[in-house]
Parts: sequence; structure tokens; C-alpha cells
Amino acid sequence: MGQIVGAALVSHHPGLMQDQDFRIRMGNGADSDLIAGFARLREKLDAVRPDAVVILDTHWLTTGYHLVDAGARYSGSYISDEMPWYLNGQAYDYRGEPALARLCQEVAEERGVMTLAIDDPALPRHYATINVVNKLIRGERVVTVGNCQNCQTERFLEMGAVLGEAISRSGLRVVLLASGALSHKFVEIDWRQRNPRIYDPENISDPANATSDREAIALFEQGRHDLIVKRFPSVYRKIPWEGLGGHYLQMVGALGGAECRAKGEVLSEYENARGTGNVHIWFDVDAGEAR
Repeated sequence: MGQIVGAALVSHHPGLMQDQDFRIRMGNGADSDLIAGFARLREKLDAVRPDAVVILDTHWLTTGYHLVDAGARYSGSYISDEMPWYLNGQAYDYRGEPALARLCQEVAEERGVMTLAIDDPALPRHYATINVVNKLIRGERVVTVGNCQNCQTERFLEMGAVLGEAISRSGLRVVLLASGALSHKFVEIDWRQRNPRIYDPENISDPANATSDREAIALFEQGRHDLIVKRFPSVYRKIPWEGLGGHYLQMVGALGGAECRAKGEVLSEYENARGTGNVHIWFDVDAGEAR
């Protein structure tokens, strides 16, 4: 029987892939704590020893179906069409887990959930997966799940439950990585930062968003996913969170949805990236608490 052995909200923002000296200059003499946070996350992965990692990718926007990448191996060099002047030359080489992807489609078909496993070498990669792979993965197999943009909260939770059941049937030890920010409202192109350290939360686009993010982080630490889920349609979707919050909702759906009580451990400072709120949070998953 398979098992979810850990889960995390993970920032993937492009600035983390820039040269360290540049990051330190932008940080007014200190690097982003999200970089050190990746090392802390890696320690968590080492402790739970997953066979596979599922990345819930806020940049793989789909329409009409939940999609799961069923490829066996991925290698190449990534360049972002969004910001190619610095997010380029990202070499990647990692293995997929096709059987788990196909199990997701099988479970979804049983439950009447619109889900397809896709295996096509021409399918584009996205940096919400590539950046996380290059910062965190050390040989684990990887399955990427898309973010269906015409889904409401319940449909994301429903897909998460499909994922959780597929993992249960898989025989694998799996960690879920929800790759994306919390509040995701960008600053204008000609913005002027309020704080000389670019990563400082003072530079988040709207102070109200930073307040909301901190409140959500406190709820994560308490394991109050019930309150997060309850507030999602009226609060977090309207801010909005990155990818309409699909990364988090699918993650928590796999862990039991509103019944999940997995407590979050904050593994980085809460930081700004182009006005968006970013943080790494690890959730210790106990079968009795989470699902």
C-alpha cells in the first residue's frame, strides 16, 4: 500500500535561480532565505525517503481536464518565455513515474473526475517544476500535476482526493510539493521598492495581501486546513493565490481536505518576489491525522 509521507508548499520564483552574487546584491547584502530553505526542505525529504515526488505545478495551466504527466524520463535545457534574459540554460534530467500517473486517470475515471494522464515528449516543461527539481530533487522520480484554470475550490479538492487514492494504490512512498506562492498580485513594471532588501515583505504589492498571507501561515502552523478551505472561495481565491490556489487545494485534497490536521513547519522567511508572497512550509504527515 502506498503512502503520502510528507507535503510542502514550495516557492519556485525565478529570482531564486539567479547568480548568488546578484541575489545578495538585491538582498541588500544577504541572500534570500528561500535558498537556505531549500536545504531545510531537502533534509525533510532525506528523513522521509520518498520513492517519488508529486509536483503540483501552478504554471501548467490546463483547461477542461486535470492533467498528469506520465512521461518516463525528462532531460533537456529550459528557457523561460516569461523572463528569458535570466531564467535560461537550466539543464534538467529526471525520471518520471508513469504508473502513478496512469493510476490517477484510473481512479478519476471510477469517480467521474475529468482527468487524463499525458505521455508526449513534446509536452512543454514549466519552471514551477524545473526550478523545484533543480533545487530539491536528488534521484527521486517526479510526477507533475497541472492546474486546471476553470476549476472552483471543490473541483481542486476532488482532484486532490483522486491523487491521494492513486498514491494509496501505488505501493510508493510519496511527497507532495505544492509549487507556488500565496498571494500573487504583481507590482507594476515601473514599481519602486519600499525596502532596500528586495525580498522584504514591505515590497509585497499590497500590505493587505501580506497580512492575509501571514494569517494563513499561522493557520497552517496550527493545522487548521478546515479554516483555510472554508475561506478559500471568499478570501484566498479573490486575492488571488497563485494558480487560484490549485497547488495547495490539490495537495490538501490528497491529505483529506478540510479534515486534514497536518501542522505546518515554516522553513523559510516569508518573502516578496515581484509583489507576491513566498514561503516554504513543510507538513509532517501522520496517517492518523492527515487522511
